[in-house]
Amino acid sequence: MPFYETMEKIDMYIKELGLTDINELQKVSVETFHDTFAAQNTEKNMQDYLSNSYKLETLTKEINNPNSFFYFVLNNEDDIMGYLKLNINDAQSEDDFENALEIERIYIRKNFQKQGLGKVLYNIATTKATQLGKQRIWLGVWEFNQNAKAFYQHLGFEFNGSHTFNMGDEPQTDLIMVKTI
Repeated sequence: MPFYETMEKIDMYIKELGLTDINELQKVSVETFHDTFAAQNTEKNMQDYLSNSYKLETLTKEINNPNSFFYFVLNNEDDIMGYLKLNINDAQSEDDFENALEIERIYIRKNFQKQGLGKVLYNIATTKATQLGKQRIWLGVWEFNQNAKAFYQHLGFEFNGSHTFNMGDEPQTDLIMVKTI
């Protein structure tokens, strides 16, 4: 059951996603990922990744996983500004993090960037981790995404290794960042 939360400082609200939101989730996922990473990757690798990672079957499985949580941030005109995906337990993309919550995605649409939405979504992740009794939050960030690395460092995350992220036929490096809460 979705919930709505009014944000006081910015005219927006948060909605937890269910299956009825799957088409919008797919649209925003493809758009934000493409906008963020297309310039640094081949079109073939980008299309291969988007068609596999954000197909409805994959997203449905993710939303139905009780250890994954999705949230939209919307403005008062009901425009989706971005979204958050969190994982715990076996839904995490790495097995190395016990008693932790993974921020798998903080994706913000281009027109809504630089408005403090990343911090809003991060605060949701922190609240969820606390509610679930988790002691750490972790994430993977592409080694060349300087803005994201600086954002997470500003929030107190520290580098703690790396893992491979496959973009089509090209292996890329995601840096693992961790924060104790």
